[in-house]
Amino acid sequence: MVGWTGSHAWRRARVGAGVAFSVVVVAACFLTARRLTTTGWPLERANLTLVLTASTAYLSSFFLRALGWQRLFPGDRPDRSRCLAACGAAAASGVVLPFRLDYVVKIWTLRRLGGVRLGLDTVGLSVVALGMVDAVAMLPLAVCAIATSDAVFRAPLVVVLLFCLGCITALALGPRVALLPFVNRSNRVRRSFTRVGEQVGVSQSTFIAGGFLFGCWTTRAFGCTLLLSALGAGFSPSFALVVICLSAATSILPITAGGVLVNVGTTSVVLLGLGVSRQAAINFSLASGMLLTFSALAAAVVGAVGSTLLSVQRRRLAHATAI
Repeated sequence: MVGWTGSHAWRRARVGAGVAFSVVVVAACFLTARRLTTTGWPLERANLTLVLTASTAYLSSFFLRALGWQRLFPGDRPDRSRCLAACGAAAASGVVLPFRLDYVVKIWTLRRLGGVRLGLDTVGLSVVALGMVDAVAMLPLAVCAIATSDAVFRAPLVVVLLFCLGCITALALGPRVALLPFVNRSNRVRRSFTRVGEQVGVSQSTFIAGGFLFGCWTTRAFGCTLLLSALGAGFSPSFALVVICLSAATSILPITAGGVLVNVGTTSVVLLGLGVSRQAAINFSLASGMLLTFSALAAAVVGAVGSTLLSVQRRRLAHATAI
């Protein structure tokens, strides 16, 4: 009893510390923006209709991502609500967590909710598969961004493009990816690459997942375009594509640092390089991060509630069958 009480208190302390840190980071961002711009709120002079439409597009992107991730599980798959809750929780935690610690949140959330029991290795491989198919789905947007961007952004966009092409190669090779020279030197690495290749090889499920993930990035780019227009930066899909691709590098490249400060700073620098005014660039960076975070939280809540209701329904059916 004492051990349980101590564990419960420690868990509440960790949650409280995380919430407090999130509030401090977000407050620091808004205070910094207030000093750099003439508006105290990034959406103060925005077109409300366009902002609401952009928010809907952001929220829809999480639903599409969850549908795509579900298709990448072999055998028994988790329900869509669990995937949605995990995607939303990971994206929301990525606001404050550095590097790719949001992967831990995604795996923990998926395994914590009820439904089909999944091993840690199965969930981990599905996350790797999601990242690879995600990069492939990003390829058309990266090509369009390179074709429409200035020379100053082509170097980082080429890095994103090369990563996408590498993932396509891995998908095409399938289990044969373990035969590559740099992989075949270690038995452990070879076994890991073999398992990844077996799970993410070219298949009907992979194509369906790629379609959902392409829809995810497309709706998010559409939301960015509407939000730029709402803040007075003009209707520019090419700007949105460059912003999406460079910001997505923190998602598809597992070695990059995340966190709201990094994302806001990156987006602001990109928009300034594209010729957007300083006030519009900072306001868009903060507003986009805020809307994405709120959309992620909404997706996590909807997914968690849906998963809980499904678990209750399963237990009732199992009880009725037993009787």
